[in-house]
Amino acid sequence: MNIAVQAADLDADRIDGTRVYLSQLLKRFGMIDPSNQWHLYHRSAFNPELVPPTFPNYTVHTVTVPFYWTQTRFAWEMWKLRPEKLWMPVQALPFFLPKGIETTVTIHDLAFKYFPDHFPKKDQRRLHMFADFAVRKADKLIAVSESTKRDILKWYPDVDASKIRVIYHGFENGQQLTINTQQQSLSGHSELVEESSQNTGRSLDYAQDDKREVQDNILKKYSLETKKYLLYVGAIQPRKNILVLLEAFELEHKRHPDMKLVLAGEKAWLWKETVDMIEKHPFREDIIVTGKVSFRDLAALYAQAKMFVFPSLYEGFGIPVLEAMAAGTPVICSNNSSLPEVGGDAALYFEALNVSELASRIESLWTEESLCAAMIRRGYENIKKFSWDKCAKETMEYIIS
Repeated sequence: MNIAVQAADLDADRIDGTRVYLSQLLKRFGMIDPSNQWHLYHRSAFNPELVPPTFPNYTVHTVTVPFYWTQTRFAWEMWKLRPEKLWMPVQALPFFLPKGIETTVTIHDLAFKYFPDHFPKKDQRRLHMFADFAVRKADKLIAVSESTKRDILKWYPDVDASKIRVIYHGFENGQQLTINTQQQSLSGHSELVEESSQNTGRSLDYAQDDKREVQDNILKKYSLETKKYLLYVGAIQPRKNILVLLEAFELEHKRHPDMKLVLAGEKAWLWKETVDMIEKHPFREDIIVTGKVSFRDLAALYAQAKMFVFPSLYEGFGIPVLEAMAAGTPVICSNNSSLPEVGGDAALYFEALNVSELASRIESLWTEESLCAAMIRRGYENIKKFSWDKCAKETMEYIIS
């Protein structure tokens, strides 16, 4: 059987959760389903960090066209190949497909429905149009969380719930996230480090490198001290709610002048207000904006942070929450959308727009070592629920069923 995959997202320069998801599943499909032929279609050149592996049953098709690739060249390729199955790992679907192709579409989130003003006007119509068509016309839908499934049924009440399968994003088993080279890295809780035996889909381990040296170098690079900074990982865009984090950091910095804030991520869209607030912040010298950061550096930033703060207004899943837990770093996140589902009892939660509540959560983790230890332990337990192997197996079986 021929199965087509729209893999153009792996060409992107900026790496986000949807691209990690696609990359991780393509690392596994060829192994767990060697009997079928998988055809991967993309536009130009893969991001070097997202290149899919080579399997005997993988055929990579590089097909270019400057505009509306999914609806033009990719759609045309489906008429040429006429595969039995088509998987769209992004929430879109060609408008015109040959009869007989069964389609599966992954829906990551419907943030643009809730927060239209947080997206560029030029993109809003396209986002709605493509998602509306895909949700209604796909034969099968994959929701990455129960929260996303609820959103689909809320915004598309005419859709049959039976065609929606919830399949969680994954979490790498059997590889240790490299965080245990310094006994002090958990502020005295070194006994907890060995409990972590899992890694995220971003391959945040260092293989056989000198782990302590890598971590020391990243701290030096950004003028940081171990366990003296808050960490946020993600894009700089309105939905991530960084403005609230900046306000809470201001309150806490007055109490703890040695505290720093690291924003690890790239500018995405509508970033100007956030960047302006950073530049005008009274403690600007203690805010580090990394821009694009390698997986290698990101692992060290997670490992040495005092805590991870994820103030997002909405997430379809929230992979960084699991990444932080794997690194033995306590997590604070907003209590909306899928985040309580992913974080479970292993995170401290706050109302996304409540600055004082976020500041209180930060204060607790900054000053209470016993609380930090408890959250770290819970985090290690929580990540056991998630696996990229499980995600890939369930996704593959749903596509071909």
